[in-house]
Amino acid sequence: MVPGIIISMTQSSTGAALRALARTHLPADVAEQWIGLLRPGIRLVAAGEGEPVVGQLGGRPALPEGVEWPVWEGNGPLSFIASVDCAALPVRELDVALPVDGTLAFFYFDGQLGEHGEGFLSTDDPDGAAGARVLHIPAGAVTTERHTPDELDAYPAVPLTARLTTTAPDHCHHAAEELLKDIDVPAELDDAINDVTDDVGHRIGGYAVPVQGPVEDEVAHGVLGPGTSWNDPRVVEEARRWTLLAQFDTDDDADMMWGDCGALYWLIRPEDLSARRFDRVRITMQCC
Repeated sequence: MVPGIIISMTQSSTGAALRALARTHLPADVAEQWIGLLRPGIRLVAAGEGEPVVGQLGGRPALPEGVEWPVWEGNGPLSFIASVDCAALPVRELDVALPVDGTLAFFYFDGQLGEHGEGFLSTDDPDGAAGARVLHIPAGAVTTERHTPDELDAYPAVPLTARLTTTAPDHCHHAAEELLKDIDVPAELDDAINDVTDDVGHRIGGYAVPVQGPVEDEVAHGVLGPGTSWNDPRVVEEARRWTLLAQFDTDDDADMMWGDCGALYWLIRPEDLSARRFDRVRITMQCC
C-alpha cells in the first residue's frame, strides 16, 4: 500500500455491502458471478487540508525538455485537463497494469478553438483521436511547468487526493446486462448498485460511470468505422476489449464543463496499457 493513500469507507463498506446484498437477494451462483465483476478503482477528489496530493485538475503541466505541448494538427493546441503521479497512487491494488511511477498527463481539445465549440469529439471521426492525448512522463525526467498557449484559457488548478474504492458495472454494462438479464433484481440491490454507479466523479481504473450508454460501445463503434451498424455484434465484441484508464467529470472548482454536465472518458486496451502505448488511447464524452 502506498503511504498516505486514503482507504475510504467507499472501498470497505460499499464493497462489503454490495457483496452481502448480492448474496442475500440473488441466486447463489449468480451472486458469486456478480461479485466477481466488482473491480477496484481510484477515486480522485479535491484534496483537503493535510491530505496527500496525488495530482491536479487544470493548472500548468510539467513537461520534459523536448516534449512539445500537444496539438491537433489543423485545429490547434489541446487543453491540459489533469495529471496524476502514479507513484502516489495505489496502482498495485488495481486490476490493470497502470505504471507504478512517472506522471500521466491528460490533454483534450475542449472546443475553445475551431469548429468543436461544445468540446465534443465524435468517436466516429477518423481524425478525432488526435483531439485527445495522454502523456506518460518518466520518473526522474527533468521537467518545467509550461505556460498555456495564448489561444487557450487555462483551467484553475485543483489539487487532488486519492481514495481506493470498489466499483461495480453499470446496469447497461454488457457483463452485468448479460448476467442479470433473466433475473428480477430486487430494489434494495438495485438501489445499492445505483449508489455506486450514479455519481460519476473523477476516477482512475475500475469501471466507467456512464452518463448515457456504455462508453466502451462508443469507442468500439469508432474503432470499427463510421459505416458500422450499432447492432453489429462486432461492436459488443470490440467493446469487451477496452477498459477505463481515466474519467474526469464536470467540476465547478476547476471551471470544467463537458457539454451539459458531462464527463470525459479515456479508454485503453489492457495490452496497450501494459506496453505503455498511450498513443492508442481513445476518448469519448457523454453529457445529459
